[in-house]
Order: sequence, then C-alpha cells, then structure tokens
Amino acid sequence: MKYSVVVVDDHTLLSQAIEGMVNTFDKFKVLYTCKNGEEVADFFSASPKNIPDIVLVDVNMPVMNGIETTQWIVEHHPQVHVMVLSAEDADETILKMLKAGAVGYLLKDTNKEVLEKALLEMMENGFYHTKNVTNLLLNSVSRKNGRNGVTFKDNEVVFMKLACSELTYKEIANKMFLSPKTIDGYRDSLFTKLNVRNRVGLVMYAIKNKIYTP
Repeated sequence: MKYSVVVVDDHTLLSQAIEGMVNTFDKFKVLYTCKNGEEVADFFSASPKNIPDIVLVDVNMPVMNGIETTQWIVEHHPQVHVMVLSAEDADETILKMLKAGAVGYLLKDTNKEVLEKALLEMMENGFYHTKNVTNLLLNSVSRKNGRNGVTFKDNEVVFMKLACSELTYKEIANKMFLSPKTIDGYRDSLFTKLNVRNRVGLVMYAIKNKIYTP
C-alpha cells in the first residue's frame, strides 16, 4: 500500500514535475495537484477519498496562500501531514509555516533522495526538519519561551518526555495509565503554556530546556 500525496503549487509545470518525481518513489503516489488552497478545500470537501496522507504545499500562491492552506488543513483535517516545498528560505517565512502547523519544510532545490527520505520520515515520525530548520525552531522557542516563569504539573513533565519519543498519543496514554482524553488535555495545556502549535515545537522546547535529553 502506498501513501497518498497531494501537490499544491500554482506553477503547473513545476507541480507536474513534482508529481512525476513522487510517483517514482516506492511508497508514495500523487492523488492529484492543486493550484491553491481553495482548490484543496474543494477537493477535500468533495469526497473522503480525496484526503491524502501528505500535502506538499508551496508558500506563495494566489487566492489562498501556503500559510492559509496549512491552517485550514490543520483545523479541518489534523491527521494530514503538511510539508512545505518552497523556494522561500527566509527565517520569518519558515517560522510562519511551522507555526501554522506544517511538520516539514524543504526548499525546491532539494534533490530527489532527500525528498523521498523526508516523506518517509514524516510518515514514520510525524515530522521532518533539516538541521537548519530545527536550529531555527529551537532558537525561536528559546527566545519566546524561557523556562523561567513556566510551571508544569508532574504529569505534564512526564508527558513531555514521552512526547519526545516515537510513541503515539494513544501509546503514551497507555504507558501513563491515563485516558486518551486526559492526554489530549495535557497536550493542549502545554501547547498553550509554551505557545507552540504542534508536537515538534513541544519536543524542541523539551530538548532546549533539558527536560528531555536525546
């Protein structure tokens, strides 16, 4: 069984080239391509069969740009992994996309092997970031969220450490002998306290503040 991918880019030739490349990967296939987020929303709403495992999205697009598209997908279909594939390499743009909910960021000059590896890691680990993007996210989190002044419940600390592993939220709930609903509460509380949008931000905070040591 192959993982499904949707390519969102307003440049037709480029999106077709990306589609052709992804379709050569053993474990992935492209369902369709879109020119902007509005088309994504229309396709997703038309049929559950149109909802993929991964969306590869550009940043600069007309009608509904990459940030707006990512926010819409995260809000309405949080199970879908959003990876940015863009020529934009400005720190501010990368952070905006990550904060919108993207769990991966690659530049368009990335080679084929790296893209395939990134897609595989996203499906296996839930996120993929290059070293530069990880460092950028770490620095951003540390600037905004120094540990001083932030207090945690004991179980929140335990949850944070387990969230840094490859366990799913359901597996974390089982390990802590708590209900998935309680774990969701810890997750949402920490997201609010630390001003992060996803698990990657939580992990980066835990590592930076030595709550978790890889």
